[in-house]
Amino acid sequence: MAVAAVAVFLVADGSSGPSGRRALTLDEANRLAITRFRNYQAHGRTVTLTVPGTAGGLVVTGSLDFQGKLGYGVVHGTGRDTSSDGLIQWTAASVFVHPMAHAPAHAPASPPRSGWYGRPLQSSGSTLDSVLAIALNLGSDRPDNAELLPQNGAAWWGQDEVAGHRVDVMTGPYSHGRSGTAGTVRYWVGEDGTMYRVRVGVGSETQPVVIDFGTQKYVPVKPLPGVAPRR
Repeated sequence: MAVAAVAVFLVADGSSGPSGRRALTLDEANRLAITRFRNYQAHGRTVTLTVPGTAGGLVVTGSLDFQGKLGYGVVHGTGRDTSSDGLIQWTAASVFVHPMAHAPAHAPASPPRSGWYGRPLQSSGSTLDSVLAIALNLGSDRPDNAELLPQNGAAWWGQDEVAGHRVDVMTGPYSHGRSGTAGTVRYWVGEDGTMYRVRVGVGSETQPVVIDFGTQKYVPVKPLPGVAPRR
């Protein structure tokens, strides 16, 4: 899926997950409409990105600055060697990696000042880059239109519990210009509109990406030298 497809709400293959689709109630539509705005209001959130891959997956544990459009964390491979392990920082346009043979469980609060390698964030062809872009777009400086969400295919799919919080599982709206696709990215949303989890299919991967938000206090992301957060 091209990064350009992640503009407002996300669209993906939702062939698995909670069942029981029905129309959103007014309260549910309002909570879905503000969930990305809640992230932006919080300035940032701690996050774990679980990225599938045919050669083994990746897990990125770190923080997202939704106002500055900046992410930072540590990468660990799952079911693969450690060649991809290390620190990572990214913006909407660039990715910076710091390889480490023995990556820590959590990224240091202050990123190392040297040993980084930069490259453009790919708009297509990279599952990791698509996930990085999706994660940054889970914050918005304004609520979405609650009236339009149900009209464009957003729906309720069930209830669940995440990290001790009772949540409703909802899907986003249809994607304009993509006929035959339904807005089936799953959002796990709490009673106050807080986003706790997002699940989305990316490209040709058979397993979905899972984005889990932590409940611990957000620590502001410190940008690398020469990297300016967007304000």
